[in-house]
Amino acid sequence: MPTPSGPTLWRHQLALGLVRAAVHLPRRRAPGGGPAKVQLLLLNAWGMGGTIRATLDLAGRLAEHHEVEVISVVRRRERPFFAFPPGVTVTALDDRRPGAGRNGPLRRLLSSRPSALVHPADRRAGTCTLWTDLLLARRLRSLDDGVLIATRPGLNLLASAAARPGLVTIGQEHMHRAAHAPALRQAMARRYPRLDAVVTLTERDRAAHAAALGGRGRVVCLPNAGPPVAGHPAPLTAPVVVAAGRLTAQKAFDRLIRAFAPVAARHPEWTLRIYGAGPQRPALERLIQRRCLTGRVELMGRTRDLPAVLAGASVFALSSRFEGMPLVILEAFAAGVPVVSFDCPTGPGELIANGRDGLLVPDGDVRALTAALRILIEDAPRRRRMGAAAQARAALQGPAVITARWEALLAALAPGRADERPATSGAPSRPLAR
Repeated sequence: MPTPSGPTLWRHQLALGLVRAAVHLPRRRAPGGGPAKVQLLLLNAWGMGGTIRATLDLAGRLAEHHEVEVISVVRRRERPFFAFPPGVTVTALDDRRPGAGRNGPLRRLLSSRPSALVHPADRRAGTCTLWTDLLLARRLRSLDDGVLIATRPGLNLLASAAARPGLVTIGQEHMHRAAHAPALRQAMARRYPRLDAVVTLTERDRAAHAAALGGRGRVVCLPNAGPPVAGHPAPLTAPVVVAAGRLTAQKAFDRLIRAFAPVAARHPEWTLRIYGAGPQRPALERLIQRRCLTGRVELMGRTRDLPAVLAGASVFALSSRFEGMPLVILEAFAAGVPVVSFDCPTGPGELIANGRDGLLVPDGDVRALTAALRILIEDAPRRRRMGAAAQARAALQGPAVITARWEALLAALAPGRADERPATSGAPSRPLAR
């Protein structure tokens, strides 16, 4: 994305300053108490993507012991792509469905102007407008206590400005730090120390954020939880390689298609199936035609039942240029499917024990990815051994394990325990056993 201009950044800083001042203005509180809520701030709870799926999963698990609400900045769809978990309230601030809500002149005017509150270097800043700014500011000012968990840099920075006394603020990073624009990284270094905690998905990213913050604030590695391990693992007999994700440059399915072409020539019974939708579909279709892979590489579109897809696969492939921590690897592991992946930043290298539960190849080395695919395709006993090891690895990052770590963090950050919180990000979190 283009580097934000100086005036754009000044406009953003002024807007954040006004919000910071507004949330600290005295106001009449609603009577009564009740349990503190956990509120997760998400850009679009009705959409499709790894951050949305992981956030809804976390909300559902926290709802077992907390009152939980997911605050969605926008809504465009009638039905959510991912089912909302039971016991979780989901609220949309800016409902953009046709005919939904009021459509007066103020809303039309503000909706036509870009956001000032969301940092302009955030990749999804264009989703927000001055109208969403107004709705966000109103909602943030209403939060007196409980926990606010934001889920992307632009929202994390906004949460750092909304830290009313009694409100615990957590910024969750679903992408590794180096993938963000320089202007955004600078803002994170300045403002993330105002958060009660920054949560990363990988230990490598925890160390990067801790170094950038220079010992100010708390940085914790809390990876996404994988699904429960399947009672009946995939038999790994179908001649199918599966990949899944949005069809974008980040996921780099063009590299996977090029890597699969020599495999298709040598093993005509095998098929590559790519699940997902996105703007690169036309380009990928042209690449498949140029490589004469029609019928051998299939773009399957979106799926609402990835476990069922994985049950019919023998290998899972990940070709991303960068990640946070790819949840799809854990989903493949839980199904007993070994994974072949580029060792991209970040995540695959912390999930895959190379040669035990999957194969890691140098980042961007397409020939090495071809060779790794052939190893698992041509050696069924090795494929089965890796599949069994993958399920054992998935159990170490299952829902119960990660939920317990989240509960421990929330307990440590609870008001009244501020004196027990460390002043710096210091020690790394306990790594998962391998």
